[in-house]
Amino acid sequence: MRNSRILVIDDNPSIHDVIRTILHRACPDSAPLNGRRIVFQVETALQGQEGLRRVQAAVEARQPFAMAFIDVRMPPGWDGVETTLQIWKQQPDLQVVICTGYSDGSWEQRLRQIGRPENLFVLKKPFDAIEVLQLADALTLKWSLAQAANARFNNLDSLITQRTQELQSATEKLAREITERRLAEGALNRSEERFTKAFNASPVPLAILAVQDTRFLDVNKGFPTITGYSAEELIGQTPAQLNLWDDPEWEKSMLDKVVKEISISSLRGRIRGKSGRVAEALFTVEMIERHGSPALLMIAQDLSEQLHLQNQLQQARKMEAVGQLAAGVAHDFNNILLVVQGNASLLLAAKSPESEEAKPLRNVCAAAERASRLVRQLLTFSRQQALELRPLNICETLGTVSDMLPRILTESINLTIKAPPSLPNVRADTTMMETLLMNLATNARDAMADGGHLTITAETVQLTADDVGTNPDASPGDYVRLTVRDTGVGIPPEVLPRIFDPFFTTKPVGKGTGLGLATVFAIAKQHHGWVDVQTKVGEGTSFLIFLPIIATCHPQPDAEAPLAKPVKGGRETILVVEDEPDLRDLVAQVLKSRDYRVITAASGAKALETWSQRDGAIDLLLTDMVMPDGLTGRKLAERLTQEDPRLRVIFTSGYTAGMPGADLDDVAEGHFLPKPYRPATLLQVVRDCLDSPVPQCASQA
Repeated sequence: MRNSRILVIDDNPSIHDVIRTILHRACPDSAPLNGRRIVFQVETALQGQEGLRRVQAAVEARQPFAMAFIDVRMPPGWDGVETTLQIWKQQPDLQVVICTGYSDGSWEQRLRQIGRPENLFVLKKPFDAIEVLQLADALTLKWSLAQAANARFNNLDSLITQRTQELQSATEKLAREITERRLAEGALNRSEERFTKAFNASPVPLAILAVQDTRFLDVNKGFPTITGYSAEELIGQTPAQLNLWDDPEWEKSMLDKVVKEISISSLRGRIRGKSGRVAEALFTVEMIERHGSPALLMIAQDLSEQLHLQNQLQQARKMEAVGQLAAGVAHDFNNILLVVQGNASLLLAAKSPESEEAKPLRNVCAAAERASRLVRQLLTFSRQQALELRPLNICETLGTVSDMLPRILTESINLTIKAPPSLPNVRADTTMMETLLMNLATNARDAMADGGHLTITAETVQLTADDVGTNPDASPGDYVRLTVRDTGVGIPPEVLPRIFDPFFTTKPVGKGTGLGLATVFAIAKQHHGWVDVQTKVGEGTSFLIFLPIIATCHPQPDAEAPLAKPVKGGRETILVVEDEPDLRDLVAQVLKSRDYRVITAASGAKALETWSQRDGAIDLLLTDMVMPDGLTGRKLAERLTQEDPRLRVIFTSGYTAGMPGADLDDVAEGHFLPKPYRPATLLQVVRDCLDSPVPQCASQA
C-alpha cells in the first residue's frame, strides 16, 4: 500500500492552504492523477523545529511521512537546508522537495552541500499545480516502492544466506557421515523450495544465469516485464543470442567484476527489449550455487520512470529559466522596438511610396514587427503569454490559415486541408492555434526544399488507457486530433529527442530561430493537449496535436470590427509619463503632430511635481506601468484621479497580462496600449479615450 503522508513546513500558513488544496484535488471536475485517484494525508508545520518534532512523532508511531515540502527560508529559526539535515538524521529515507522563490546562487550552493541528490528535489515558486501533483505522486510512490523493494531484498538475502548455510551444513554432514545423506538432501530440497517460492513471488525482476556461458537457467515473473520476452523465450538462451544488452561489452565487464568481488550492486546498464526499446536499469549480481553448480543471481531494476521524472524536472527548470529571461527582456525590448518602429513609421508617412527612401523604411518597420513576434514567441513557449480561451471549432482556424499558407509555401508544394464541418469544439486561443499551424507549415516547407505534399487534417478520436501507453503527457478521453504531414526528408533519430528544445535548430544560421517547434509544444501544453511525432528519414514527418473536446456549446460570435475612420486630433492637454527618453520624445512628437498640448515627465515623482505646477486642466494621463522611484503607473493614476475624477487614463506597458511585475490585472482592454504600437494606433486610442464618457475612463484608473 502506498504511503501518502506528506509534511509541509513553511512559515507562511497560506502556502499550507495552497499545497493542501492542490493535493486534496478540491476541484470537483478534476481528473484522477495519471489515471489513479490518490488521497494524500497532509500535515503542516510553521518552523523547522516543529517539523522535526512531527517527523520524530511519526517515526515513533510507525507512521512515517513519505515526503516533505520545505520552504528554503523560514525566519526566525532553521532555514530549509538546516531543517532538511536535521530531519534526515531522524528519517534518512524521507523524500524532500525544497521550495524556493529565490534565484540567489548561494542557495543552490548550500543545497548541493546537503548531498543525497536522489532524495532531494527543488520546486520553484510560484507553484504549478500539475508539477506539485506530479512530484507528490512520483515521490510518495518512489518512497513506497523503495520500502517494499528493501523489504523484499532483505527477505531474499536472508533466504540466500539460509540456503548457503544449509548447503554448507549438508556438505559437512556428507563428509562426516554417509548415513546422514538423505537427511541433508531433504533439507536441501526444502531450502530449494523456499528459495524458489521467494524467487517466483518477488515483483522485482530476477534471473539465474549459468556462470560458464551466461545462459538463462530461470527467470521470475518480473523479469519478462523489463525485457518483453516470455520466460519460455528467455530460458535456455544467452543474452547475446537475444541481443539483450545495448552494449555488447557490458556483459564481459559485469562478469569480470563478479568473479573478483563475488557480489556487485548498483551497476548501471541498458537492456534492449524484444520491441527494440532500450531501458536504463540498475543491476545487482551475486554468485550463488544452484544444484551444486555456480550460478549468477541477477536483480534488475527498471529506471525508465525515474529518469523520465528527472528529465521532466530538468525540462521544467529550463523552461522556467527561459520564461524568466523572456519576461525580463520583453519590457525593455518592446520599448526599443517601439522607438524603432515609431520613428520609422513617421519617416515613412512623410515619404512617397515610390521614393528611394521608402523601401528601406518599410524594411525597418517589417524587421521591427518580426522582432515583436519573436518576443511573443518567447513568451508563448515559456508560458508567460496570457491566453484568450473560447469555444473554437478548428475548422475556423483551418479556414483562416488556408488563405495564409500559400504565401509561405513554395509553388512546388501541394497543399491539402481536410476536416469535417461537424467537428466538436475545443477551448482554445484563436491566435495561438493559427500560430501553431503556421509554425508547423513553415517547418514542413523547409523539410521539402525540392517540393512535395503538405496535408493538414482534423478529426475526432477517442483514446483509451491502452492507446496513450507510457506517454506521460497523454490521458484517455475525447480529442480533436490535428495532423500536419509532409513528404520531406524526415527527422534523424539522433535529432528527434531535441526538436522541441528552445533555440535548437538544424537550419543554417539566419534561417531559423529554434523557437518554432518549441512554440508548438508550448501551445499544445497550454491547451491541456500534447504533440506526438511520427517520422522516417527520407519518407516525411507527421505532427499530431491532440486537443481535448469540450461540452457541446455554441461559440459566441465575435464582435464586429469597428469601421475604419480618420484619426482626428484635438486641443486637449496630455501628460505623458515615460522613463525611456527616446520613447517619451517619440510619443510627444506623434501627439503634437495632431495639435495636442503635451507635457512630459520621466517618472511618477516628476509627474506629481508637474501636476502640482500645472497651468490649466490636464485632460488625459498616458503613463507607462513600470517606472523608477517606486511609483508605478497604476499608483500615479490612482493619486491623480482622486484629485480630478474627470481625468482620463491610458496605461502602456511592454509586459503582457499574467507576467511577473506586469501589474495589469483589471486594466480595461480599451484603455491599455501594449508595446510596441504604431503611431496611428496611439492616436486612435488617445482619441477614443478622450471621446468616451468621463465616468467610464475615470473608473478604469
